[in-house]
Amino acid sequence: MEFAIKGALLGLGIGIVLVAFEYILLTKGAKERAVKLHREPALDDVETGRIKSMARFALILPVLCGFLGWWVWG
Repeated sequence: MEFAIKGALLGLGIGIVLVAFEYILLTKGAKERAVKLHREPALDDVETGRIKSMARFALILPVLCGFLGWWVWG
């Protein structure tokens, strides 16, 4: 398999893990805050922005890792 494809698949996997991990941690914090304030759990604007920025980074990561794999090992 081409090194660029391997790098892109690696970047895709890392991106998915990063977005999932960020989402899990932010929803956990929102649930804890909701219990403390006796409200319904919801993400605020800052947390939503963090998830969006992490998702944008995860979209760029496979391209960067693919290029890096091609450049270093190809």
